[in-house]
Amino acid sequence: MSEAEKNRNDLLHGIKLQEIMESLVNHFGFEELSRRINVRCFLINPTISSCLKFLRKTPWARTKVEELYVRTFKS
Repeated sequence: MSEAEKNRNDLLHGIKLQEIMESLVNHFGFEELSRRINVRCFLINPTISSCLKFLRKTPWARTKVEELYVRTFKS
């Protein structure tokens, strides 16, 4: 499979993590995000930048955020 074919099949290709977080926060808010994905950075003094730092270091949490984004905006 060529690189172009892989990118066509990847729903998140070209979308930055910051864009994902901003979209989810605008849509759900931090309180609802903390209900849907159980991570403290959404619950205790949440900011986009603090969440980005956490998500970049925590692959399982980033995967959950990306999956929620795809379910919410790409389906």
